[in-house]
Amino acid sequence: MNLLVRWGTTLTLVGSTLLTTVFSGNAPVLALTEQQIKEKLDPVPVFLITNNQGVPLTRTVPNNTQNGQNAQNAQNKQATVTDVFMSGQEAQAFINELRNVKGKDPKMADMLKSLQVTPVPLGMIYQKLQENAKKPNNLVFAFNPGKQDLEGAVTLLRQSGKEVKQFPSVPVFIVRSPDKGYVSVKRKTDNKEVIPLFLSQKDAQNLLTQVKQQVPKADIQVVDIDGVIKTLKEKNDTWLSQVAIVPSTESMQYVVSKRSGAPNQNLSPKKK
Repeated sequence: MNLLVRWGTTLTLVGSTLLTTVFSGNAPVLALTEQQIKEKLDPVPVFLITNNQGVPLTRTVPNNTQNGQNAQNAQNKQATVTDVFMSGQEAQAFINELRNVKGKDPKMADMLKSLQVTPVPLGMIYQKLQENAKKPNNLVFAFNPGKQDLEGAVTLLRQSGKEVKQFPSVPVFIVRSPDKGYVSVKRKTDNKEVIPLFLSQKDAQNLLTQVKQQVPKADIQVVDIDGVIKTLKEKNDTWLSQVAIVPSTESMQYVVSKRSGAPNQNLSPKKK
């Protein structure tokens, strides 16, 4: 995909540094509402493994997340986890792996036959997390970033001098000039100037290649999606309203291939 065709052809630079914004936690002012954040996340498809009625597959893990006097009781409980894949292809590969396990009982084999990859908006997952945050026995979402993007994020961080063994969350890639700030582009659909935050290193690299013709020192900065959302919630910087989270080309192509006949989603869990 030619990203400049998608986003427009006008490149500018915003004089802000998200790295220091993301990792500083002392700004109490709410910048964007929960609804505004959800709207930024809605264009991003993520992928659940569901049955043909749209009920997600879940797994159970020990619940050791609580501290204090209830920690001992928490260890005896289990948490219900739904896996959220950033790559539709990797979600399908996981289904294939489950189906290829030997020695399954007939009931399990029949259940596995009904599994499919179902795209849902990331904004919907975010909304569910907000709604269930304070509820007991709430559904937990485990995010599975694309393997190539995880490896790319670690490589970029090491190249910048950071000691890192693995990336802790979903990586986000931002094209920037170290001297002038973040690259913004004019979106072709509405001519609005936005700062693209890419969920694919490859897509960010495509933009960087074109930006370097004007800004030779431009590079790609890596941050994590949790830090981005925290910044949107807590920082009172006007430029944050320009942030646009850009889904990967691969995920959009996968959605197009799955669009026909997709069922409605139901986030009532189906246990694995």
